[in-house]
Parts: sequence; structure tokens; C-alpha cells
Amino acid sequence: MSAKQPSVAIGLSGGVDSSVAAWLLKRDGWRVTGLTMSIWDGSLPIPDLGISGCFGPGEARDLEAAKEIAARLGIEHRVVALAEEYKQTVLEYFREEYLAGRTPNPCVRCNQRMKFGFLIEQARAQGAEFDKFATGHYARTRYDEASGRWQLLRGKDAGKDQSYFLSRLKQEQLANLIFPLGELRKGEVKARARELGWGDLAEKDESQDFIECDDYAVLFRKGDARPGDFVARDGKVLGQHRGIIHYTIGQRKGLELGGGGTPLYVVEIDAARNRVVVGPREELHARELVAGDLNWVGWAGAPAEPFRCEVQIRQRHKAAPATVAAADGRLRAVFDEPQLSITPGQVAVFYAGDVVLASGTIEKPA
Repeated sequence: MSAKQPSVAIGLSGGVDSSVAAWLLKRDGWRVTGLTMSIWDGSLPIPDLGISGCFGPGEARDLEAAKEIAARLGIEHRVVALAEEYKQTVLEYFREEYLAGRTPNPCVRCNQRMKFGFLIEQARAQGAEFDKFATGHYARTRYDEASGRWQLLRGKDAGKDQSYFLSRLKQEQLANLIFPLGELRKGEVKARARELGWGDLAEKDESQDFIECDDYAVLFRKGDARPGDFVARDGKVLGQHRGIIHYTIGQRKGLELGGGGTPLYVVEIDAARNRVVVGPREELHARELVAGDLNWVGWAGAPAEPFRCEVQIRQRHKAAPATVAAADGRLRAVFDEPQLSITPGQVAVFYAGDVVLASGTIEKPA
């Protein structure tokens, strides 16, 4: 009597990464089911510009692409409707964070709650059967016998590593994940696609936008953008802003303060007083940060003594060495060198080499 064929569901977007990941799983003997989220419901005035993003009217093309890839692979494909969950979990979070003067990270929230949460739950509720879940992310997992914990590691391709976006995943999520591309580089994935006769996928533009337009204002309600003062650190009023939802730490363009002289940047957002604080570039540098809402990954919790690690404060930031100490459910990182634009609301990820130790939401530079 033969053993039951192992089964896996994969988040299938129709792009080259998830498509090659699905092919690798099937090659390795898995029974594969493709799952694609449907989150667009036409409720916001986002025009169809013919581009691809996570949220927008172009979703119809993405769903068709995923369906076509599933047909090429000869695997089952399911579309899972999650528009309401996405609005409540990602879009409302995005809006509330900006209104509080923080800069959200919708991709981190979407991965934790949507792709590795609601998508799996709803697919199973609809009758899909699978043992494991996979995606085309460039990251790795492994079980550490010494600690008895699942670890999340950077992908081998440093330029494509996506462990930062996955750093909020819990132990029970990591235990059931497969990342087929974790040991590969992007060039190898594209080369494999070409070998399979999928040149169209290898050359396809990647979708990296949160929504299918450049103006996030469509996500806000009438009255959310209240004009207020641009001020310097000393409180001097320098002009009027259009509403704090239009600004983030480190922003220079679009301030329209004029006057020449030293370029000004957004250095702080004071939501309580509806003020945007601006200053010269040097005011964007800080040596410390405080992070809360911690998620422990490689470790079960904070050590009693300060520890050394590398801290990454945004996706395109090179993790920087720091000394980190825990207190009152938070982590305070003191960097060896000042870091640019430490931004409240963004995620700080604490690494020991390739291993994610923990992640937290930045509360403030210190």
C-alpha cells in the first residue's frame, strides 16, 4: 500500500517566482494546489492604468495569469475572495497609522495576516486539502534542535532577500511553510523559467507596488487630511502642509516650502498638534531606536543581558550593528553608527547573521 502523496498549497500570483516555486514542488513529488487572493472590490476610485499592484482593478489580469500558470503546470487552482478581510486588516491599518503620524508597512501586515493567515484558513474552509503552505518568497526556514524553535533565515540571494517582510510570522506559521526559492538566486529562477519555455514570465515586470497608483490619498476619507503648520525644531512656523497623511520621515519632495538655502526634510510628524517638523538632513540621523509590539522568532524571548546583533529598519536598509537591551516589553537598540530616517511605524528586524531573532514596530528614534 503506497504512502499518501504529500500535499502543498502555494500562493500563486502568476509571476515568475511563484510559478517556478510551484514547478519545483511538483517536480519534487508534491501534490500542488495554487491559491490566489482576490482582494479588489472596486470600492475605491483607483483607475485602471494597465499596471500591476497588490490592490487595484488590474487584479483581473493577475487572476487570469495565475489561472493560466496553473493550467501550464496541470495543478488545481482556487481563487479565494478576501476583499473584506483586506480592507479591515491592511487598508484600515494603513489609514490609522498615517493618521497617528506613523508610517505603516502594509506588505509586512499583509504577509502576516493575509497570505499566511486568512488565505490558508479560507482555502481550507472552502474544501482545499493540503499539508503545507508555500510561497515564492526568497527566504528560508529550519528547525533548531537546540532551542526547539523554527527559525526564519535570509534568502541566499542577498539582493532579493524577503525575510524582513516575513519577520512577523509566528512559530505555528513557520512550522508549516516551504520556501522553494530560498536557496536560489533570482537569475537562477529566471533561467529555469526560460528552460521550461516560460520566457514570457522571465521577462515580465515585477509588481512591487502596494496599490495601482502613486497617490495614497484615495485610501483616506474626506476630512482625514487637515491642513496644519510646517515647523522647525524650535517651533518656528515655516509654512502650511496639506495634511499629515501626505508626509513621511525623510521626505524632501513635495514640501513646497521654497526659499532656497539648505534643503529641508520631514524629521518628525506631530499628529497630536497636526504639525510636520522639518529640518536639515543631519537632523534625520539618530543613534538609537525603541521598538515595541515584539515578535520573537529565533529566540523565545529577550535575554536578561544586552546583546549584539544587526538591526534592519526598512526593506532597503543594510542591517547595521547595534547593542540591544530589553526592558518593559520593548527593545532599545544603540547603533554603532548613526542611522538615517528611523521611522515610527516601520518594522525593525533584529538579525544574528542570516537568522531573524525578533522583530518589532519602531516607536521612536531615541
